[in-house]
Amino acid sequence: MALRTILTDQDPALHKACRPVTNFDARLHDLLDDLKETLAHANGAGLAAPQVGILRRVVVVVDANEEMLELVNPELIAQEGEQDGFEGCLSVPGRWGIVKRPMKARVRAQDRNGDFFEVEGEEIVARCFCHEIEHLDGHIFTEHCDRLYTNEELDELLQAQEEDGK
Repeated sequence: MALRTILTDQDPALHKACRPVTNFDARLHDLLDDLKETLAHANGAGLAAPQVGILRRVVVVVDANEEMLELVNPELIAQEGEQDGFEGCLSVPGRWGIVKRPMKARVRAQDRNGDFFEVEGEEIVARCFCHEIEHLDGHIFTEHCDRLYTNEELDELLQAQEEDGK
């Protein structure tokens, strides 16, 4: 396993559509292991292969049980409800935006051996499914935002919300 460099949003690789995975071999297993290690090191919620320069349809997402899900050739097959919330990205460091996502999302994917499965997530997990799958089509969350906030502005907004809720 190895840590990979996470590309930033100016890199052309992040704006290209990825190809499906057709070989479920040791190279794919190494990529999945590296994505998981890189995600854990970056303390993120999800990571897509194009974020490390690999144009394949592969993502890892942290689920509600803090386990890392490996999703190969994932596709969003159902969504329900709606949520607005702050979203960030390891490829857009220090910037946050308000993005509308489904409250629940169901994904069909393959595992590292090519076997199909379905998984459902709510709230932050649903948000991550949508966010990471968009990376596979060459899109970044900033396309959904009217404005981006810095870390400091986000902290101020969250603190104000917390004080209003008391």
